[in-house]
Amino acid sequence: MEDAVSDAVTPPPILVAIDGPAGSGKSSVSRAAAKRLGFGILDTGAAYRSLAWAALQTGVDLDDPEAVVALLGSWRYSSTLLGEQRIGVVLPEGGECATHDVTAAIRDHAVSGQVSRVSRHPQVRDRLNAMFREIVAESGLPGVVIEGRDITTVVAPDAPVRILMTASPEVRARRRAAELEGLSHEQVLADIAARDAKDALVVDFITPSAGVALVDTSELDFEQSVRAVVDIVTAAPAAAEEGVR
Repeated sequence: MEDAVSDAVTPPPILVAIDGPAGSGKSSVSRAAAKRLGFGILDTGAAYRSLAWAALQTGVDLDDPEAVVALLGSWRYSSTLLGEQRIGVVLPEGGECATHDVTAAIRDHAVSGQVSRVSRHPQVRDRLNAMFREIVAESGLPGVVIEGRDITTVVAPDAPVRILMTASPEVRARRRAAELEGLSHEQVLADIAARDAKDALVVDFITPSAGVALVDTSELDFEQSVRAVVDIVTAAPAAAEEGVR
């Protein structure tokens, strides 16, 4: 007897949307929480960093929205959602396409300082937001933690779990300074203040909107922050229905 073919439709992944400013702990906490839940992780900031890197490599004017959108039409972005995260960018070079592993390059301070120049263009954000939704929908995973900025309000406003992770500017600067060699606490604090001011022109990532859970990590250590996120996810009705533990 032939095996019966199931017509069951694979349910879409449970989406956990996490917003937050730089240094709030959202990236490292999101990765740890995703691993503990058995979910994938999509770092949207890496896509913006990769776009800034590609613009710098190809001589595109980061302040020209049409030029950056045109670059989006010729590049291809890839990111592993499980395990060690690897970021790839494919660019046309000499009539052919060249693949670049930019996992380390996009974390360089020279690239980080240019990200807001591409992220502030509404057309660019629209294109990347659509790409993020497509990546999640095609992941085939039981769940995906998607973290970055304006995730809970624009990219995934209907996500069953939405979290705003924040911390005081002083705490965020201390954490970032520990990650970035050669920069003092004062320098990083000034950078964070400037970046917050620029990002605030595009999206409010300080005040949680209706239905968004607030996790302030100012007084929490890493494990406490991870546990806070995992507890919110497992308590969500959609996650409970899928048996997430």
